Amino acid sequence: MDGSGNRYSAGGDANGEVAQGSKDERKYLYLLVSGAVAQHVQRTPTRPGSSSHCPGTTPSLDDISKHSASMAATQPKIDINAYLDQGISATPSDLHPFFESFRTLHSRKLWHQMTLKLAEFFDHPLSKPYRVDVFNKFVRDFEARLNQLRLVEMGVKVSKEIDNPANHLTFLTDLLSRVNTEKAPEAHVLLLASLAHAKLLFGDLEGTKTDIDAAWKILDELSGVDNIVNAAYYGVAADYYKAKAEYAPYYRNSLLYLACIDLAKDLTAEERVVRAHHLAISAFLGETIYNFGELLSHPILDALDNTPHDWIKKLLFIFNEGNIGKFEGLSPVFGKEPILHENYPFLRQKICLMALIESVFKRNAYDRTMSFQTIAEETRLPLEEVEHLVMKALSLKLIRGSMDQVDQKAYITWVQPRVLSRDQIAQLAQRLAAWGEKLHTVEERIAPEVLVNA
Repeated sequence: MDGSGNRYSAGGDANGEVAQGSKDERKYLYLLVSGAVAQHVQRTPTRPGSSSHCPGTTPSLDDISKHSASMAATQPKIDINAYLDQGISATPSDLHPFFESFRTLHSRKLWHQMTLKLAEFFDHPLSKPYRVDVFNKFVRDFEARLNQLRLVEMGVKVSKEIDNPANHLTFLTDLLSRVNTEKAPEAHVLLLASLAHAKLLFGDLEGTKTDIDAAWKILDELSGVDNIVNAAYYGVAADYYKAKAEYAPYYRNSLLYLACIDLAKDLTAEERVVRAHHLAISAFLGETIYNFGELLSHPILDALDNTPHDWIKKLLFIFNEGNIGKFEGLSPVFGKEPILHENYPFLRQKICLMALIESVFKRNAYDRTMSFQTIAEETRLPLEEVEHLVMKALSLKLIRGSMDQVDQKAYITWVQPRVLSRDQIAQLAQRLAAWGEKLHTVEERIAPEVLVNA
């Protein structure tokens, strides 16, 4: 896979010619996103403030910006006490204590405590029909006094109650126009990421990419960023690249997203299985991914245990070991994953490259001159295909060195650093112990000479 979304086709030749990703492949990786689009398009507006719209139609950014500016300029001031009285009379009794607390905290100008109480209110399941109205009318009155990141966090939660795509985007864009980027850059990034996610759900890939890029320009300059901001950015970036069937960027951003969340709290069991499954598929089909160590050590993979996908976890370990024999033994079950079956020639080439890397890695630094015959045996390739394999490894920067085509030897000076498995660490420990023994032997041999000369 390269930056343009190309991949090795199932019938790719030995020269590594690439073809555009298949429709099945794109459909496969677009599954979750397209499902979400269908849900948003098919639902009808049911909450106050929603308006009818043409299904599947999203407004232009200019239209939204103009509407947001108009809303910001015409937002009327409200009578707080009258609004809270109305809230008490129109909501279930379980919510009445919230409105009484709002009255007290507002009159005493306790804005931090107000933020906490509002967050509690928006988390209450009975508040769902009233969230948008409370945010737009009540919170709007004093939002400048609140922590802007927490304000945006609440706004993003509230926006999920707006089914209409136009109204949903307008709500977020209007809030974005009221957040000062310089004073609250994290809040700005969180809103941009949320806008990007909304546009992705509504099928606007170009708008999604624009907002992702804008968010990254700000995020890249920040330090000590709140996890919720990082999670929002990397989450939508991963979903975008999944929709584009770009495996390597999806793999990287998805792992970064997982580093920012609590797996047990933030993902359901089903979501963990789906995430682990997509990560594994991306690891296999990503043309630049030749080190699975980070994924193999991540607890997300445990979600595949005792599921129909548990064999995929085994296959990841096989790839990381570069074990061609086990790969061939497991290949009959590839039919369970059509996308892997379709890309079998690419996977076969990839396992050969992994076998070459592993073979080089296990050798001592002074023993990395390998004959083509040795490489052919290690990778189970015909001798005439070894040269192309080594050239491929060099071009991907998996190894460094040179080749002697006359003597049919590869001189390897460097191998790509790797995240090691426990077995690989044990092998390194054995080599270190052997080196220590040799050093001790040398020390014993030269010790008498040192004493005599002294």
